[in-house]
Amino acid sequence: MDEEKMNGGPPMEIIDDVVSVHDHEAFAAKHLPDLGHDVKDFQVYTWRLTNWKKLEKKITSPEFDCGGHKWRILLFPFGNSNAPPNDTVSVYLDYAEPKKSPEGWHACAQFALVISNIHDPTIYTVSHAHHRFIAEECDWGFTRFSELRKLFNIQEGYPRPTIEEESADVTVYVRVLEDPTGVLWHNFVNYDSKKETGYVGLKNQGATCYMNSLLQSLYCTRYFRKAVYQIPTEDEHPTESVSLALQRVFYHLQTSDQPVGTTELTKSFGWKSNDSFYQHDVQEFNRVLQDNLESKMKGTKAEGAIAKLFVGKMKSYIKCVNVDYESSKIEEFKDIQLNVKGMKNLYESFRYYVAEETMEGENKYQAEGFGLQDAKKGIIFESFPPVLHLQLKRFEYDIQRDAMVKINDRHEFPFEIDLAEFIDDASPVRSESWLYKLCGVLVHSGDVNGGHYFALIKPDRETRWLKFDDDRVTPVTDREVLEENYGGEPLNGHLYPMQRNQLRTMKRFTNAYMLVYVRDAMIDEVLAPFKEEDTPTHLKRRLDEERLQLEAKRREREEQHLFLTARVITDDTFTRYQGFDLATFDEKNWPQSDLPTFRVLKQETYSVFKSRVAAHFELPDNKVRLWVLVNRQNKTVRPDAPIPENEPTLTVEVIRNNMAARQSDLRLYLDVITDPSKPDPPQGHIMIFLKHFDTSKQSLFGVGKVYVSRNSKVQDLHPIINERMRWAPGTPLKLYEEIKPGMIELMKPKSTFAQSEIQDGDVICFQVEQAEKELHDLEIQGLYSNPSQFYDFLQNRVMIFFRPKFEEPDGDHPEFNLVLSKKHNYDTMSQRAGEYLRHDPIKLRFTTTHAANGAPKAVLKRSLNQSIADFMGSNYVHPTTTVILYEKLDVSIVELETKRSLKIIWTGIQNREEASYPFLLPKTSMINDLADHLAKTVTLSAGGTGKIRVFEVSKDGKVQREFTGSEMIGNIPEPVELYAEEIPREEFEASEVDKVINVFHFHKEVSRAHGVPFRFVVKPQERFVDTKKRLQARLGVSDKEFSKFRFALIQAATFKQPSYIEDGNAIVFVPEGYGSLPITEDVIYDHKFAPEDCLGLDHVDRSGKARLGAAEKAIVIRG
Repeated sequence: MDEEKMNGGPPMEIIDDVVSVHDHEAFAAKHLPDLGHDVKDFQVYTWRLTNWKKLEKKITSPEFDCGGHKWRILLFPFGNSNAPPNDTVSVYLDYAEPKKSPEGWHACAQFALVISNIHDPTIYTVSHAHHRFIAEECDWGFTRFSELRKLFNIQEGYPRPTIEEESADVTVYVRVLEDPTGVLWHNFVNYDSKKETGYVGLKNQGATCYMNSLLQSLYCTRYFRKAVYQIPTEDEHPTESVSLALQRVFYHLQTSDQPVGTTELTKSFGWKSNDSFYQHDVQEFNRVLQDNLESKMKGTKAEGAIAKLFVGKMKSYIKCVNVDYESSKIEEFKDIQLNVKGMKNLYESFRYYVAEETMEGENKYQAEGFGLQDAKKGIIFESFPPVLHLQLKRFEYDIQRDAMVKINDRHEFPFEIDLAEFIDDASPVRSESWLYKLCGVLVHSGDVNGGHYFALIKPDRETRWLKFDDDRVTPVTDREVLEENYGGEPLNGHLYPMQRNQLRTMKRFTNAYMLVYVRDAMIDEVLAPFKEEDTPTHLKRRLDEERLQLEAKRREREEQHLFLTARVITDDTFTRYQGFDLATFDEKNWPQSDLPTFRVLKQETYSVFKSRVAAHFELPDNKVRLWVLVNRQNKTVRPDAPIPENEPTLTVEVIRNNMAARQSDLRLYLDVITDPSKPDPPQGHIMIFLKHFDTSKQSLFGVGKVYVSRNSKVQDLHPIINERMRWAPGTPLKLYEEIKPGMIELMKPKSTFAQSEIQDGDVICFQVEQAEKELHDLEIQGLYSNPSQFYDFLQNRVMIFFRPKFEEPDGDHPEFNLVLSKKHNYDTMSQRAGEYLRHDPIKLRFTTTHAANGAPKAVLKRSLNQSIADFMGSNYVHPTTTVILYEKLDVSIVELETKRSLKIIWTGIQNREEASYPFLLPKTSMINDLADHLAKTVTLSAGGTGKIRVFEVSKDGKVQREFTGSEMIGNIPEPVELYAEEIPREEFEASEVDKVINVFHFHKEVSRAHGVPFRFVVKPQERFVDTKKRLQARLGVSDKEFSKFRFALIQAATFKQPSYIEDGNAIVFVPEGYGSLPITEDVIYDHKFAPEDCLGLDHVDRSGKARLGAAEKAIVIRG
């Protein structure tokens, strides 16, 4: 009964058309808006109250029935305890007997609570709400229903108060609503998808909901799942094999009761973690995935399965009206792209797709052997596949904005569609049934820049419609499948003002963009029940083993409280260790030391544990002495005392609690006893650890330990060290005590160890004494000349990871890491990175990254000469993950501050990307200056115009955006991709009657542009066969290559598929939808070119420069 329960809006004082509380139908119509759900039952209950001021603080009305549930009114006449006392009324609808109801009960109710005058039922205060009543939330209503004084006093425009003579009627109007899905207004706390629907969801990795919706659709296409299972993958690794990773996702969806992860799958695609934060086009993703799987199915039992399921055939034709002549071509398709804009429903979209165009009058068709003829031109289907993927064109390129936009218009689609009328009359399968049932709706909610994807799927004839929304699967109603995804304005006129704006904005952007229809005659084969033997045994075996391992790990986690971890330092690990103490345990800026580790039952006795350790290191028990390391008060971690051998029943936990109380694990040093007949450390001796600081190698490593008498002198260590290091006797040494980080002190040779306060576990560091000049030389080179300086470096060292900013890592642009000090400045870092990359440090530019996702943050400025600590920032939770991006520049970063570095891609005279040229010019230079510099660098054609055009490419890749030449390069927004070409003489000398048109390259689909668009002159009366010869010359393409090109006019005003010129015919260029604009004969010039119309060259992309929509990142699946 808290504040949240005021979800019905403020109480409404009624002034307009008067309705009586007793007129139930009129009152409900006015105060209970239609929420669009079926009503199971409607009841009104009134409770008369007198002596208001003497009422108890909390009272309940008698119970009443509605919808098979018992209800009552719960009233706090002076406000409940959460509200200020005595100044408000709190009133709720209360579910009367929650404890007597069956487990998991719920009731969805819409209600209005009213307090009215006992003499005049048109004077009242009312509030309404709706709620899913469950055991945890069995009352709902209004904590601040009304102020008491407003109820007791006459309000303006009314003859009497609501509460009169200390009496009033409290009435509740209740509608119990049908909940066909069982999840109406569900809060989804503890919701179990598997239990409620039999299916589980997929986890979202960041922005992978587009992929999840398609994967669920493919998973539910059981024939496809079986085919994927038939790809042999026994010897493959899941993060390298798309087939195996997909099999694993499908198997987990089949068997898991928790949402399934897709990280393995995206890794198998070759994607890095940040690729999961890019949303992609589902259709493009589907194509790339299916192409990958199709190649894997070749030569296996599954070969041909994708074509059998998803491939249909269509025929494009031109048919003469008066003579018996037809030119046609049959092509396969895996999906159909249908217009939404201007189309009322799916039938209209199909009819528009196959609409014939008439070629007559001036625009007759040149038919081989028959001359000019009236003709019909169009597309017809020869067959549809068993599983039909329909792409609704919700995303289109807007010429004016040079950007993709989302079409949110209303577009209806049915549960069942008969496509027979779209099959060619001459097709041998014309007489078959072409009835299709809707089995999947993929939905996008949001705009062109992002949003959310989910799928609505009917897995088979018997199962109801389900919504697959990332990790949650819920049942849905037919209305949620169709009406709510048509787009446009919501049709239900029953929205009340408060909801109206909210719902409208929500609905308008949520709509279907892909439909999956299954041919009715084949549903039983395509969606056949899945049998045990359909899952490959090797997959089952492998995943069951992994499940057991996970189960063991889970048990291990659950039993963790029974165990502790023991980490053991040995003389061997010490000699390989460089840092403070004997090993690193909890250092913030440095990873933990890799030490032999044991998981030990806390109740295990010391003698058993010691035997395990001895066996691990292949030592007899009597040669092993274990020392416990403790956290000293000065923050160091050192061996303190050996574990007593005379109490064999001591448990590991007792040892930890007694000897190292402030640690969660046990840290030990393994002391190997040379003479087992003397098992105890020598009396009056101290165990000291030695480290050698080597100035030539700039290193500091352990060299073992020694036992020394407390009363011997520090200088007595010299001969021991010289012998151990195999140095000449008498080699002069300097000894330092490693007290703690920041405190490394030179020791007095003549003092005893006792006077020097040395104890067990202390560390002494030594170096060979060197002449002043040698030490000075080291310091000039920026090297450390004594252990104090080196320890300071160790205290401040960090590992910085370097990655190339724009390139995929390779030999020229490697990923690498450097160990640097936080005190180092920018120049030291760039110097070290330059040495590693063999690149002039002044020509390296660095960018910091966001810790969360590794995205670029800010370019580091050399002029600030910050320290590494400055740009690491304090927000790094784990500073070990500091990532810096680098760029290898051709210019000094100093120059970059006043100049602009630009790369320009030169396509020459033949529209080929010949090379990329970098320029560094003052920011005030014009584009014309850039063109002049380029002219001196490139080779222009002999006898050419000598003129250069600098341009950008439109985001859809179809047209050039030419610069005037007077733009200042400093003002061109980043990032920019500049191109330049030589202007051909043909264009330079074009006459007034010639037309200059845009030409671009694409492959199969207009949206899949590649290469660089160019301009081309078309001439009046020139037959297209001659135009093609000029095009071939302009592109410098061989006859063999050019014979594979196809040509189409792309009209910007329409969005239908292009229509092609067929071989051997003098053909007209008329993309469908040109209406009255067909072009006569084979003269391209006669087309009335709008500024954005283009000639498209359809051929395989050999440029590697695919362009997708509005600069969308191309999808690549490598595994």
